[in-house]
Amino acid sequence: MQLTVCEPSAMSEAVVMEPPRAGGLRESSCGAGDCIMDTANESSEEESAGEREEEIGAHDEVARSTKATEVPAEQTSNTQTVNTRRPNSLPVPAAGGSGLWTSQGDAEVTLRMGDSGLAAETPLTINQMFTLAVERFADYTALSWKEGEQQKSLNYREYYQTCRTAAKSFMKLGLQRYHGVGILGFNSAEWFISDIAAILAGGFSVGIYTTNSPEACQYVADNSKANIIVVENHKQLLKILQVEDKLPHLKAIIQYKDALKEKRPNLYSWAEFMELGRDEPDAPLDAIISSQKPNQCCTLIYTSGTTGQPKGVMLSHDNVTWTALATSRHVGLTDATDSQEVVVSYLPLSHIAAQMVDIWVTMRVGGATYFAQPDALKGSLVNTLKEVRPTAFMGVPRVWEKMQEKMKSVGAKSSTVRRKLAAWAKDVGLQTNLTKMNQSGAAGRTPLSYQLAKKLVFKKVRKALGLDRCSKCYTGAAPITKDTLEFFLSLDIPLYELYGMSESTGPHTISVSNAFKLTSCGKEILGCKTKLHNPDEEGNGEICFWGRHVFMGYLNMPEKTEEALDAEGWLHSGDLGKHDQNGFLYITGRIKELIITAGGENIPPVPIEDAVKEAVPLISNAMLIGDKRKFLSMLLTIKCQLNAESGDPEDELTPEAIELCKKLGSNAKQVSEIAGGHDRVIHAAIQEGINRVNKEASSNAQRIQKWIILDRDFSLTGGELGPTMKLKRPVVAKMYKEQIENFYKELASPTTPENPLPPK
Repeated sequence: MQLTVCEPSAMSEAVVMEPPRAGGLRESSCGAGDCIMDTANESSEEESAGEREEEIGAHDEVARSTKATEVPAEQTSNTQTVNTRRPNSLPVPAAGGSGLWTSQGDAEVTLRMGDSGLAAETPLTINQMFTLAVERFADYTALSWKEGEQQKSLNYREYYQTCRTAAKSFMKLGLQRYHGVGILGFNSAEWFISDIAAILAGGFSVGIYTTNSPEACQYVADNSKANIIVVENHKQLLKILQVEDKLPHLKAIIQYKDALKEKRPNLYSWAEFMELGRDEPDAPLDAIISSQKPNQCCTLIYTSGTTGQPKGVMLSHDNVTWTALATSRHVGLTDATDSQEVVVSYLPLSHIAAQMVDIWVTMRVGGATYFAQPDALKGSLVNTLKEVRPTAFMGVPRVWEKMQEKMKSVGAKSSTVRRKLAAWAKDVGLQTNLTKMNQSGAAGRTPLSYQLAKKLVFKKVRKALGLDRCSKCYTGAAPITKDTLEFFLSLDIPLYELYGMSESTGPHTISVSNAFKLTSCGKEILGCKTKLHNPDEEGNGEICFWGRHVFMGYLNMPEKTEEALDAEGWLHSGDLGKHDQNGFLYITGRIKELIITAGGENIPPVPIEDAVKEAVPLISNAMLIGDKRKFLSMLLTIKCQLNAESGDPEDELTPEAIELCKKLGSNAKQVSEIAGGHDRVIHAAIQEGINRVNKEASSNAQRIQKWIILDRDFSLTGGELGPTMKLKRPVVAKMYKEQIENFYKELASPTTPENPLPPK
């Protein structure tokens, strides 16, 4: 597959790809709703670039190719069960050619362009998208943050010029083409500027998780051949200094917050760094910018590495700019010239979800991004929300769950009258919104009771959360329980689910107000396609993606890239899903997480775990065990307080958990009073909840036979949860290997699943 010449600003005669015309293919059909941007129940596929001497001169205009290559249709499979094996992988592109994928950082790929509609939009580089934003939204606020009590901001014109200055500083420090700029710190204007400047200067922007160990930072920096690393503060700086001698490509370190505690060669404060490029000529930077092409890599997103070393997901300029356009259109965002969208940046920017929402989608429509405080997830987020009053808000499930717990805790202390009013309003809200949902958002007669509930309760709740202007509330990056979805829906706050991967530049499906079903992650964003590979008799198959959002490949990992993409170029997610009759996608499991019991039964763990958490609200986290085992068992944790400074789980129960214990007849106030079966009342209540879940099981093999309450909740700092609060199953299995083995030392009879109560 040859890409004849994809000139920097002219996609002249580029060979482009149409997806194979296959059965089971579903194309995006939903229109734009009045909801927001963003990405996904992200589930990453897991989770040596040479330098080019030659630079191609710029052309004046991007011209779209009209030549397309057809891909043969997929062979129809006769099997009725889910086949977890991939179809034949893509062959390695011939030297000098351009295929749909590459594992080389300096290579180009064929864009998956369509014949018409959004899929046929003109490809753009990051610089082209940014300059278009500056032309349209020059004086609108782009970034805003607090310094002490003072609010600072940059408009789009200032934002772009600052990025150019930073790019010239990077070049002066020796940033080479196709080398990384690592960014290690909490969300800030400097993070955004470093990210974009790295791209403008011809390097790769490389986010590094703030929770990474020095060794994990070293892996990412070395893998991306990082010439420069930008750190937030002294704490993050120490991580890099610890492994500095193992980073042969590193030329400079920049610290963007706090004063430098020591002077070292090639260590710069942010002010010193910006001064380096202040008076540098524009011509060298302009030459690099003009040589960039939409089908070249600009950003590396590193997967969480839960099943091996992290993989560097290569995203092209077109991946980013096209996905930003498609997402903003799909969810019906408004341009700043009509009404400016406002978002709060607080989720880890090394994750694709935060990057797409906070940087790229917002830029596409001229929105304003406000930065939360570094302790946002420890309690200050709601204060920022109340100050900023965003029009769109993206929360991972744990954020919504924490809000739910806090509201329940406050509600439990209210007067009887207030509690009854809230219960009545929530019942009205849930029924009204479910009716609206089942009518696909069609305008119907709103009950008077709903209008009253809105005035008395819903508006006050939204204001207290800082969501009174927010018509676009999203959840993604990990599974969310039905209980949490229904809780917010009952308060007239529908949470729209998103689904996608780092490898799909974030979103693939997004729910919107006029295409929304509870527990579904919606329909494909405009211009994308979905295929279910080898569906079983119930319609469950592996979810495969096609579109211009599909990544270029994994950096320096051709074998892993071939595993992710099949011979026709479809991205295989590793997730199991099915469509309903209206085209809504439902995630039903993950192939790699699928438990296959000793008896050969395939069991997706998440639905059972969610059912237990719903049946026993005291439970914080649940992990099902049973792969290659004779029966299922479960690890459970109890809802507890988190340390305000470190984020570590503490022994103290949450106020909500204490209230639940009281209702059950227990005086427990600490996890240690419950763990290990010490509290017979709580133990019996949990067993009763598990019995209820077991009654709903479709077979004996899907019943939980044994369980244990751990003495510590899962956490980010403990390593059991990833940056988006997704459960790291292999890590947990290793940490609690002894407890798991104890489950299976004496086999419980499948016909008597009751957990014996501990002795008095």
